[in-house]
Amino acid sequence: MKTIIRPANPDSIQQATELLREGKLVAIPTETVYGLGADALNPEAVKRIFAAKGRPAHHPLIVHIPDKAALTDWAIEIPEIAWKLAEHFWPGPLTIVLKKHPDVPMEVTGGQNTIALRVPNHPVALNLLKAFGGGIAAPSANRFCRISPTQASHVEVELGDKVDMILDGGACQVGLESTIVDLSGEEIKLLRPGLISKSEIEALLQMKLALPENNEQIHAPGMMEVHYAPDTTTILCTAEQIVNIQKGITFQHQYKLGVIAYFSEIVGDANTQVVTMPKDANAYAHDLYSTLRKLDNPEVDIILVEQPPQTEIWQAVNNRLNKAAKKYTDFESAEKNDSNILADIFYVLATWN
Repeated sequence: MKTIIRPANPDSIQQATELLREGKLVAIPTETVYGLGADALNPEAVKRIFAAKGRPAHHPLIVHIPDKAALTDWAIEIPEIAWKLAEHFWPGPLTIVLKKHPDVPMEVTGGQNTIALRVPNHPVALNLLKAFGGGIAAPSANRFCRISPTQASHVEVELGDKVDMILDGGACQVGLESTIVDLSGEEIKLLRPGLISKSEIEALLQMKLALPENNEQIHAPGMMEVHYAPDTTTILCTAEQIVNIQKGITFQHQYKLGVIAYFSEIVGDANTQVVTMPKDANAYAHDLYSTLRKLDNPEVDIILVEQPPQTEIWQAVNNRLNKAAKKYTDFESAEKNDSNILADIFYVLATWN
């Protein structure tokens, strides 16, 4: 069956609503990334999400709801700060983890007693939620741990005919997944950074957010060590390291490079394709996944990403890059020089996939 890509309009939203009620999968645009949607109260439909993505069944999904009033349909023991966050940031790129309502299927929460909820800030998603009249489970519409889609065409490339319909709402405005805050335990935790920063949330709540511990149970999306990754080997480097690799690989070994530059004016050549990113953190975030996709192709052997600033405003971007790429320092040791490091990179290239 060929996937149907439909421009978002009242007719296609109605068709999508009917498909969801039939237990089918619909890719929906949000302000963050495109989601792979299913009826969150239909266990069999939810299982189809996991099958389509190749996602482990114990990894919970985010449920999208139409407004903050719907919180009580999906969660229990809702603290006052949850209502405060919802009032201030919803609709918007903030996901809140709470204790789940008993009626919520375990399939959607990865077998856990918590649930991740958000109200998306996208007219198509909100109109669909209103027409559907329920919650839509919708992780990113891509293969598990791969680059999230920010355009309808990305969904088609990622999932093909595994999705019954793709609602085309244009390019996503934010381009990175939502911030996730866990309110289900004794500590308030920031599980995943996003456009809404840790300091913004702390300022609103007048309290500090904890960070997840190493090897903590995965109870929200994006907590895996490797995620958002291209198929092509990707390495996070300084500008100087990029120049050294460029000399060693392209001049001596004829590998094809893709370079995502930030500070530096790195010079491209016949073997090096350079994309210079915006200097603004939000604009960089908006372009990141589409740029990774552009360079993730058979004509590129390795993608080198120049390290952007490591300040709080760049936290979400760096979080995604740290999960999508190996670090150049992973190849280094006190005894190694650049040629030794290049040898290790060649080994990674030879053994990748």
